[in-house]
Amino acid sequence: MKKRKYSYFKVLTSTLLIIIGVGCHQKNTKNSLPNIIVILADDLGYGDISIYHENNKIKTPNIDRIASEGIMFTDAHTPSSVCTPTRYGLLTGRYSWRSKLKSGVLTGKSKALIPNFRSTIASILQKKGYNTAFIGKWHLGWDWALKDSTDKTGAGWNAKDFVNIDFSKPVANTPNDLGFDYSYGHSGSLDMAPYVYVENGMATAIPDTSTVNTGKYSWWRKGPTSKDFNHEDVTPNFFRRAMEFIKKKSTERHPFFLYLALPSPHTPILPTEKWKGKSGLNPYGDFMLMIDDYVGKLLGEIAEEGINDNTLIIFTSDNGCSPAAKIDELVQKGHHPNSIYRGHKADIFEGGHRVPFIARWPKKIKKASTSDETICLTDLMATFADIVDHKLKDNEGEDSYSLMPIFEKKNINRPFREATVHHSINGSFAIRKNEWKLIMCPGSGGWSHPKPNNKEAIDSLPKIQLYNLSVDPKESNNLESSKPEKVEELKQLLAKYITEGRSTPGSPQKNDPINFKWKQIEFLNK
Repeated sequence: MKKRKYSYFKVLTSTLLIIIGVGCHQKNTKNSLPNIIVILADDLGYGDISIYHENNKIKTPNIDRIASEGIMFTDAHTPSSVCTPTRYGLLTGRYSWRSKLKSGVLTGKSKALIPNFRSTIASILQKKGYNTAFIGKWHLGWDWALKDSTDKTGAGWNAKDFVNIDFSKPVANTPNDLGFDYSYGHSGSLDMAPYVYVENGMATAIPDTSTVNTGKYSWWRKGPTSKDFNHEDVTPNFFRRAMEFIKKKSTERHPFFLYLALPSPHTPILPTEKWKGKSGLNPYGDFMLMIDDYVGKLLGEIAEEGINDNTLIIFTSDNGCSPAAKIDELVQKGHHPNSIYRGHKADIFEGGHRVPFIARWPKKIKKASTSDETICLTDLMATFADIVDHKLKDNEGEDSYSLMPIFEKKNINRPFREATVHHSINGSFAIRKNEWKLIMCPGSGGWSHPKPNNKEAIDSLPKIQLYNLSVDPKESNNLESSKPEKVEELKQLLAKYITEGRSTPGSPQKNDPINFKWKQIEFLNK
């Protein structure tokens, strides 16, 4: 009898230890709040993901798996057709043209664009107990320490512009000041100096040399470079660190948020040796295969840690494919990186800002779902706030709508967004409402023909453009002269969005003050 009691006690004790042990390893999975991972590719086009196109010449099975196990959006857009303003919009839920950045992008030397008082998706999640991390390309400015505070060097486009930076001292106004517990990355694009990793506000190594590359696909600007900064290894390095973060944080009690901002497939286009020539297209195609493979490794890490069901993973891009990918070469071989859409990176046309957007969250999102709702990357702010039950203040996420009703297949008001504003590299506006898109400039507003600086071509065109995307997705038939009432309707809505400081319901807000004339809104007075 005593022996039976002892055996029962031993089995019970062993069982409890097993349960406790499993619980310790899987604490994270017991949270009602999900882990959240956002992978933002750089210059990856709508046509570059194979699940979007049956006969795609680039096969991306791992990225496709996120969609086949989750949801694929067919009408997703970036708030801008270039890097910096899109990243601003993604993190703040606010269009970048409301800030002082009205056109163009920042450099690797630029000062911080987002003030510390502005809420970000990271700061909202951090306040709800999330472990938050940024890994990758920042491109939103931070404040390098200077040897001489009266810096008279350039903006950061030339190697000589960095001689006054003191890389041995802490960097101010970094991602850590915007809600990220951990941050590791570089300041600008991978073709912008300085080529220095900064971890939690400190350079990981002092640059002791200056590098430059002038290859057809792999070029980067001359500038200071640290010994631990190998251009070819930057993308793999970021993925490795992302997987290390997932492995570590998945065993902790609190959920985590990871913003993995890739510097690829933006220039320099640097597939590692294993992937060179594998696509049969050009180095850009090879680079895409490499990125997909690393996404597969990251998905494997999530599965290995047992956190699949309650992890929301989003994969998207910051704008359309760039001409640096040699689009003509790709098209000749049957690959259309921006699909059927007109234009490319930098443009106001669809090819500049229509991007893949896929999400997987087994606990909430039905497998193999598709949505044709028009969405924008600014919508992440309201979505994450919705997930953690944070009521956005009037000065938070002014241009953000929650995607949760779409994720959960709930009935939604149509349209999901009242309208969406697009912005090109030269600051030209477009507004999209349902099938109608009004463009407030005569050409591309960017790098494709007709370019803004091509006076002869521009002067021969109507000053504005109106397209019905439901019948003319290639934006080839300008209807501005035959639909004056639609032009006026959209023009007035755009003016309202600009002057009221928001495009979502709520009290009007002020756009950031500027000390120069904002030429792109002259139409408001006409």
